[in-house]
Amino acid sequence: MAYKTITYETRGQVAILTLNRPDKLNAISAELRRDLEAGLIAARQDDGVRALVLTGAGRGFCSGADLTGPVPERDGPPPQNQHLDEEAWMGRWARLLHDFDKPMIGAINGVCAGAGMSWALACDVRIGSEHARFKTTFAERAISPDSGLSFLLPRIVGYASAADLVFTSRMVLADEALKLGLLNRLTAHDALLGDALAYAEQMAQWPPLAIRMAKKVLQAGMESDLQTAVKYESVGLAHARRAVNDVQESAASFREKRKGVYTGT
Repeated sequence: MAYKTITYETRGQVAILTLNRPDKLNAISAELRRDLEAGLIAARQDDGVRALVLTGAGRGFCSGADLTGPVPERDGPPPQNQHLDEEAWMGRWARLLHDFDKPMIGAINGVCAGAGMSWALACDVRIGSEHARFKTTFAERAISPDSGLSFLLPRIVGYASAADLVFTSRMVLADEALKLGLLNRLTAHDALLGDALAYAEQMAQWPPLAIRMAKKVLQAGMESDLQTAVKYESVGLAHARRAVNDVQESAASFREKRKGVYTGT
């Protein structure tokens, strides 16, 4: 598929999806949303892809919603369904990223602001360079957080730190981002993509069905009491073990003291 606002490539078992509007710091346009959705669907449906790296071209990861483009003209009043839509595109996008069921590594190469910060936080883990910086921005635009930030940020950094970042709208540079947990790892800018790929490959080496179920179980556990969480763990175990060849290979590689070779079957 041809994309206009992203690039999509695979290297081995890892897909690299790059937001590609560098002149706009990869600000979110309607076309970028469409391209990103198509890229995520392609990565999810491709059994050869076991992990995905999400990054940005140029100086930024994503600067948030594009406020510079033309305001779309309305042809009459909005339809009733639009009036009743409680999620809007921001909510649907939060769920699209959250529901991507393979490991997603954010390679944070520059500024993450507003909805762009939300997109970064939707990644399972984030590795950043010294150029990485985060800014919630919403208060400056006279709006409250959207695109899932109100859900994700307190779970990552805790309520008080989330309140600090939202209420002050201050910039968080790379070193502080690492301390807060906005970044899991910090690396040199020139090494960022290579290190992100290596990080993804650490995850892609394992049985893919087990890893996909591990992600689902972790996410469900965040929203469950212990009783519900352990019940879902049992479901996850049953699904993971449907890849019978990988189950057998796991046991054989352990006995033979070698690295397992997993096929997802």
